[in-house]
Amino acid sequence: MNRKILNLAIPNIISNITVPLLGMVDLAIVGHLDSKVYLGAIALGSMIFNIIYWAFGFLRMGTSGLTAQSLGARDLKEVYAILIRSSLVALGAALLLILLQYPIAKLSFYFIKGSLEVEHFASSYFYIRIWAAPATIGLYALTGWLIGMQNTKTPMVIALVINVLNIAFSLLFVKKFHMNSNGVALGTVIAQYAGLFIAIILITKNYKKIFKHKDKQSIFNFLQIKKFFLVNRDIFIRTISLLAVFTFFTTKSASTNTVILDANSILLQFLFIFSFLTDGFAYAAEALTGKLYGAKNYKGLKLFYSLIFKWGFGLAFLFSFIYLIGSNSLIKLLTNIPAVIDTCMEYKFWVLLIPIMSVASFIWDGIFIGLTASKQMRNSMLISVFIVFFPAWYLLNSSLGNHALWLAFLLFLLSRGVIQTIMFQNILKR
Repeated sequence: MNRKILNLAIPNIISNITVPLLGMVDLAIVGHLDSKVYLGAIALGSMIFNIIYWAFGFLRMGTSGLTAQSLGARDLKEVYAILIRSSLVALGAALLLILLQYPIAKLSFYFIKGSLEVEHFASSYFYIRIWAAPATIGLYALTGWLIGMQNTKTPMVIALVINVLNIAFSLLFVKKFHMNSNGVALGTVIAQYAGLFIAIILITKNYKKIFKHKDKQSIFNFLQIKKFFLVNRDIFIRTISLLAVFTFFTTKSASTNTVILDANSILLQFLFIFSFLTDGFAYAAEALTGKLYGAKNYKGLKLFYSLIFKWGFGLAFLFSFIYLIGSNSLIKLLTNIPAVIDTCMEYKFWVLLIPIMSVASFIWDGIFIGLTASKQMRNSMLISVFIVFFPAWYLLNSSLGNHALWLAFLLFLLSRGVIQTIMFQNILKR
């Protein structure tokens, strides 16, 4: 079982770690330009796309769990049907975003405040990067399907290609053509379409046997479509609630001043590094839980649960130690602006606690997705956001300021894991 976990987790870890590394490279590219305005523009622009694309994260998660269960039950017609359904939903959602890009931008900058100069460059960044929507959301559907098929190596290859191209084009446009934050946005667009093209080729080539099971009636089966949207509805609500936390975090940072915004954005990279690494094991949890559950192998499920948490907590303690000894170097790598560095040093204590406080929630997410226990995912998130995070910030903000923001955020991460643990005991009883 450990070998199965690692065979799925390691390719995911390799592909996932490129995402925060890309974010850090983007910050580093503009963080060494002659103005901190570009850094703020990347922070605000990226946050808007985090909101947009994370809102569609349900497509990857729902597709993964349903595909794994169908594969475990050896229902290959449904495996193919899920691929087509999720791809059609992705295409429709992306086209809607492009059509509504102007009202989305106006609404985003109404709620997300920065200085006029930062908003100007962030707006320009937005109107370039929005054209990557079909590729980005399409890749969510395809990646989710591949993970459900117990294939994490293909998503790894796709992610590596995307991120290498993204870094190369961003450097080219910023350093050679002096496009500042706009160059980073254009690099992202080109890289995302390259990744989508590669994903389509690899799936078409490697899953010819699955394509032999195509059946229009299965694709448009009302009960299966209803199940698909019910699962994704709950995950969508869960994702929107999560985005509320990150949006609030960045908005409050921006409303304080540009230096706090820049510092908090850099410190959040510590969370993204760990979360994307841990998600390697969470994705393994999605794939193996779904397959074992679909095959009704409950003995295998019990063994798997005990092992996956050992791997998760081992990784958490390792990363807390790495952050303890290496955080100063990483901060200075991301920016050379003295005021931002000094502010990061003041608040870096909080990021040392992130791995231990958050690991359980990441692993439980993978297990719940594999079980398609979307209701429990939704409810645990709602409780953590609206009964823990927001009350904690409002009670402590007047006395602790930016420290209150970080404390509320850490309590939010911890409470999710605790609540999910309690809910899972109820699932076992049923």
